[in-house]
Amino acid sequence: MSIHERAGQIALQQDLVNIPKLMSHYYRLKPDINVVEDKVTFGTSGHRGSAFNRSFNEQHILAITQAVVDYRLKVGITGPLYLGIDTHALSQAAYITAIEVLVANGVNIIIHKDDGFTPTPVISHAIITANQCSDSQADGLIITPSHNPPQDGGIKYNPPHGGPAEGEITQWIENKANAYLNQKLVGIKREDYTQAMLSDYVQQVDLIQPYVNDLISVIDMDAISKAKLEIGVDPLGGSGIYYWAEIAKRYDLNISLVNDQVDPSFGFMPLDKDGKIRMDCSSTYAMSGLLKHKDNFDLCVGNDPDYDRHGIVCPGSGLMNPNHFLAVAIDYLVTHRPQWSESLIIGKTLVSSAMIDKVCAQHQRVMSEVPVGFKWFVDGLADATFAFGGEESAGAAFLRRDGTTWCTDKDGFILALLAVEILAVTGKSPATRYRELVELHGESFYTRVDSPVSAQKKAKFAEIISGNVNVDLLGTHTLAGEAIESVLTKAPGNNANIGGIKVVTKNAWFAARPSGTEALFKIYGESFVSQSHLGEVISQAQSMIDEMLS
Repeated sequence: MSIHERAGQIALQQDLVNIPKLMSHYYRLKPDINVVEDKVTFGTSGHRGSAFNRSFNEQHILAITQAVVDYRLKVGITGPLYLGIDTHALSQAAYITAIEVLVANGVNIIIHKDDGFTPTPVISHAIITANQCSDSQADGLIITPSHNPPQDGGIKYNPPHGGPAEGEITQWIENKANAYLNQKLVGIKREDYTQAMLSDYVQQVDLIQPYVNDLISVIDMDAISKAKLEIGVDPLGGSGIYYWAEIAKRYDLNISLVNDQVDPSFGFMPLDKDGKIRMDCSSTYAMSGLLKHKDNFDLCVGNDPDYDRHGIVCPGSGLMNPNHFLAVAIDYLVTHRPQWSESLIIGKTLVSSAMIDKVCAQHQRVMSEVPVGFKWFVDGLADATFAFGGEESAGAAFLRRDGTTWCTDKDGFILALLAVEILAVTGKSPATRYRELVELHGESFYTRVDSPVSAQKKAKFAEIISGNVNVDLLGTHTLAGEAIESVLTKAPGNNANIGGIKVVTKNAWFAARPSGTEALFKIYGESFVSQSHLGEVISQAQSMIDEMLS
């Protein structure tokens, strides 16, 4: 994909979404159940879409919320439901719709007071905490499309384990929601919003302080405070923007917000590589506003709108590749958490860097490679058999310092604060430590290439990989000059289907899979040989996939 001529530059008026039009379309456009793109579709991070193209409208939220209520009734969940929202325009509208359905069905809801924003990890942490001392299990809904553009909306369900719902749960909710759409919403209960908010079913509480006060159990906040570091933060206009002042106050930290704007059009954002507004804290273009401050602070951090991802900016070197920071984080945690058992497992997705494999081998730690999606780490984090779970898209979580569960969803706060802890304790920035890991293990050359794909080709690919996939199907026994050692359609860590293929050689690999939430086909690749060798890997991978889908 070519880089847009204004990538990294602040959005112009012409780039901004017409918010009144977007909101009007949320309420007035109706999905057509006979059109695939209009249906409820749960990917790796819930249902996402835009009101402009009838993929995220009021009827979707009515149907999804009622389906969640039905699921709770089916499995006997009787505790409160924590409801969180981010700062996207459609999140506020969907939030109101969800409350109307939940209250009409007699579900007790806990929300942050005064319609405040609530990050994904805070909902997960709240569910985990509540369920430790109650027999009536709590669960949650988070209304967010993560880092997606301003015109998008999203909704995801976290059951009582606190993390992203498993595939069988989301499939049930998806099917039930589409059935409601098909029957013209018959069977959906709904209460007027004003009356709903006056009911006893809605409990407004402070969700910020319990989370902030508990951070010391997962991060060495005392070490950070004593180091007197200057920390720059860009919340990217997201749901965690009001948390940083409370963190600074509670732990006596020197935190400065370099951007304190909240705007549903996200007009303060620099354009991403494709010229779109996207709050991707792993993109150097989207993070160019924070990068201007990289030498003004000891460390800078940023997060996406629902705060389940992190971006780490080090003086001199700039924004860290997410894979690089995951490797550093694991390297640090296994050597600075003395209460963690050496038998604890380190989890990574199969498209994350093999540098993680090398770090785990260096410290003689067990590593588990699972399919894409944070849901694969939930059980391990919930029962504290996994010390860490991380994915290449800058999302991760880990246990408390005493080896017990902190949360079971991605937590951008604790990864950002861990970067500060690393600097405070070791005197080295995460970027400096990564250069030391390169000296030990070799340099990684990594990339991801996205290309548009139709629903028909997605279906064809799924059919192909459901059969026997081996080197004969690929039509070659070599990849970029190296012998192919394995062709995977199941993850080595748990034998679960990966929704794609991964081809591995001694010094390189590529993985190919369609996106679960966007009309994209993604090819990931890594080489420990050279940049040009990586280019050969990707080129050959694209040819293989094109041949499969032709």
